[in-house]
Amino acid sequence: MTMIKNPIIRGFNPDPSIIRVEDDYYVVTSTFEWFPGYQIHHSKDLVHWQLINRPLDRVSQLDMAGIPDSCGVWAPCLTHYEGVFYLLYTNVRRFDSPWKDTPNYVVTATDINGPWSEPVYLNSSGFDSSFFHDDDGKTWLVNMIVDHRHDKFFGGIVLQQYCKDTNKLVGDVEYIFEGTERGRTEGPHLYKRNGYYYLLTAEGGTGYEHCMTLARSRTITGPYEVHPENPIISALEQPSAYLQRTGHGDIVETQNGDWYAVFLTGRPLTERGNCITGRETAIEKMEWRDDDWLYLACGGRQARCKVEAPNLPEHAFPELAERLDFDDETIDINFQAPRIPMTADWVNLAQRPGFMRLYGRESLSSCFNQSLVARRVQAHHIETATCVEFEPDNFQQMAGLTCYYNTYYFHYLYIHGDDLGGDKSKKFLNLISVDRVDYDHPLAEPIDITGAERVYLKADFDGAQLQYFYALKQGEWIKVGPVLDGSRLSDEHASNFTHRFHAAFTGAFVGMACQDLSGQGIHADFDWFEYREF
Repeated sequence: MTMIKNPIIRGFNPDPSIIRVEDDYYVVTSTFEWFPGYQIHHSKDLVHWQLINRPLDRVSQLDMAGIPDSCGVWAPCLTHYEGVFYLLYTNVRRFDSPWKDTPNYVVTATDINGPWSEPVYLNSSGFDSSFFHDDDGKTWLVNMIVDHRHDKFFGGIVLQQYCKDTNKLVGDVEYIFEGTERGRTEGPHLYKRNGYYYLLTAEGGTGYEHCMTLARSRTITGPYEVHPENPIISALEQPSAYLQRTGHGDIVETQNGDWYAVFLTGRPLTERGNCITGRETAIEKMEWRDDDWLYLACGGRQARCKVEAPNLPEHAFPELAERLDFDDETIDINFQAPRIPMTADWVNLAQRPGFMRLYGRESLSSCFNQSLVARRVQAHHIETATCVEFEPDNFQQMAGLTCYYNTYYFHYLYIHGDDLGGDKSKKFLNLISVDRVDYDHPLAEPIDITGAERVYLKADFDGAQLQYFYALKQGEWIKVGPVLDGSRLSDEHASNFTHRFHAAFTGAFVGMACQDLSGQGIHADFDWFEYREF
């Protein structure tokens, strides 16, 4: 029997929404502050998945300049109705306050690969908006509602009709579900089967109490009764299980009548520890029983490492190359940038063929104009390396290799110049480790690399153990500094401070960066980039 190995979409890929269009399956996942917005993966057998598209690819759809870490685009909903794909999203502007600024939009396309339309504004009453297309032709918007009074925050689930002809919400807002005792009710999706409306929600927060809850009603506005064995998916009772934080998700029916659920999960480095790969997407087989409730087919609530695949033709995709030589005209789809588009004025493959040229801009702590191109860490042990040519004039000009979580948490091995007014021919290698407000410079003195035209940089990222290396001749690696704490690059560490509503919902990235804090816009040329998993 063919088995599906979990997680099916590894690395930071949370809040999955799934659809089937004939023989094709599509899952869209959250990207938060990373641009372009959202990731769409494609499969034909639920076993093999390929990243094919990021639909929110222009500022007119998604303006995130200056937003706080872990804001931006939250849980998406992808539906398909009468030949049109509908993608709902929230562009969260502010989260660390009693008030949450959560405008919701919808874009449409007739092809999953786009082009996607300009956005239509829906509402701002909460986040995790979704569409339900009823069998009478009506379309309904469902979202959680933010209640800022008395720190209540999670205010339940509301419903309103959407008019596809006018692209507007119409009629009254209906309050349909207050949630269960698990609390923090969000991520609503509606379905209809055997005369029941089913409301799937995420509860318990996105940490280790996360879970998936199901309720049903004979009428769309409720009242909704809760599943007798609620929650239907949860890892709370099994702290040593491989898949943890299981919750927020969606369900789909195959061509053969089988049912599967996709949901976010986490793989901690230690029991209930830090998850450097962030919240990922997993899958489980489900079954409808005689009581018209949905259950895990394997029984219980705990998702498994391996799941029975549906009886569909195998459809594998080519393996991704470990090394990119920047010979293509477009930037590899696995790369993203924080908050802003990757435009030719700061990241360029054409000006020096065979190289990625980055123009130095703001620091790695900026929420505006960074020059950082990075990809997800998708395994607990990876190795990444690059070769850079860079001729800085002073210490304000930097370029190198970063292991990055957000603007407050990163490690950075970088080349820089001499003091202002110093010898412009001098060039040094340095290391910085940033842990929110603590800035650690692990090297007693910068490493003098004056005269080196090409510098090779490498990071061996093995769970909580992160070791940097450099070389002036390819392959002759020399350790740089001590072993650093890689587990800092995780939701668990980033959310572990006094502010109750701090948002930390992403995962570790590795990438190339260039800064010019003098504002002169010096550039660095990266010859290649490697990413290898063990």
